[in-house]
Amino acid sequence: MDKVFGMISLGCDKNRVDGERLLGEIKRHGCRITDDIAKAQVLIVNTCAFLNAAREESIAAILEGNSLRKEGVLEKIVVTGCLPEKFIGELFPALEEGDVFLGVKDFSALFPALEEAYAKGRVNAVGRGDGRLPERLVSTMPHLKYLKIADGCFNHCTYCLIPKIRGKYVSYPMEDLIKEAKGLGETDELVLVAQDTTRYGEDLGENKFVELIKKLSELDNICHIRLLYCYPEVITDDLIREVKENPKVIKYLDIPLQHSEDRILKLMGRRSRKEEIRALLQKLRREIPGIALRTTFIAGFPSETEEEHRALCDFLQEAQLENCGFFAYSREEDTPAYKLEGQVHPATKKRRVKELYKVQAEISAKKLANYVGSTLEVICDGIDYEKSCFVGRAYFQAYEIDGSTFFTASRAEEGRRYHVRIDRATEYDLFGHALPEIREGNPDT
Repeated sequence: MDKVFGMISLGCDKNRVDGERLLGEIKRHGCRITDDIAKAQVLIVNTCAFLNAAREESIAAILEGNSLRKEGVLEKIVVTGCLPEKFIGELFPALEEGDVFLGVKDFSALFPALEEAYAKGRVNAVGRGDGRLPERLVSTMPHLKYLKIADGCFNHCTYCLIPKIRGKYVSYPMEDLIKEAKGLGETDELVLVAQDTTRYGEDLGENKFVELIKKLSELDNICHIRLLYCYPEVITDDLIREVKENPKVIKYLDIPLQHSEDRILKLMGRRSRKEEIRALLQKLRREIPGIALRTTFIAGFPSETEEEHRALCDFLQEAQLENCGFFAYSREEDTPAYKLEGQVHPATKKRRVKELYKVQAEISAKKLANYVGSTLEVICDGIDYEKSCFVGRAYFQAYEIDGSTFFTASRAEEGRRYHVRIDRATEYDLFGHALPEIREGNPDT
């Protein structure tokens, strides 16, 4: 098929990797790919369905893409990812703008389904894939790449649709991951992702997360490794030791906590409790000086009281985490929490999220202010034209989910590391100027 393909990829970095596999399948067939969706004859919308807001965003992207048909260039829209995987029964008859519908593992079905759509009309190809994972066409900056090490989840948190969408936890074979990482080429920062990275290998009988980190660290083309989505109860002494002693592992952990209060944690189906979380954070600070900790919290979970909300605010003050994300509880059908009594009013959830952000903003502002006058190693991610400066990240700033470090320099190259003297700090970002020399060292100093 001599067609030009474009893609809109929504949702998390894990979904992004799936989108890159679809791009790889397109490349394998010798088709052209454009960054300008207005020039695409076939538009792929890689959807997210984790929350209602994400589903609305996905539908909006499909409708917006469909408007390009009026220009006479766009011919077909492929709807793929979590939305059709979970809701194909509702989508296929109703969403007439979509021509082809694929699930989360239907990479190999893309071209057969498109051929059918061109010949006969709309096609529901969800579940037609053969399970093969195509080689990816990386869409991120050359120096930063994601490695998805597993799919699915078996934590079964009561608010979460992921097990119903992605299925049970499946670790990708270690030899395949090593081969994939080698094939990514020179990579300054390799970001390990999965719904729960720390359970890698458990579905096969033995946790092999630390072993995987060690093997990836042996690759000459990988300079640094960042760990995301590390569940608190699976952060073992071996993992802590690996983060501490492995010079390639960035001293940063993303640890989804979701709440601090035991009653809410139990209702959420979470396995950790407040004292265990507190002990873990203290241990990480003690064992790995300077470690940056990030997490997410849910506000307004069913029956959450004002006292429990205030207790979470107090926990933030105690924990002094470097980065936090806060989300209002989204009531999702087909989850156990949907049926819980005591659903919190949307206005109350919104207020609580705002109050949590305010508490964390004060913590973040104080932490970042401590860097003013000091020098940090910063990797350059490119240019911010609105601010007329370069933009990058220190070790405690993960791409797209944390703040940034903006800096001036006579010139700077994307993917290179610079000494940046910090001149100013806000609640989330740092501002400074690059010193003349370029430094190629560890990001945790």
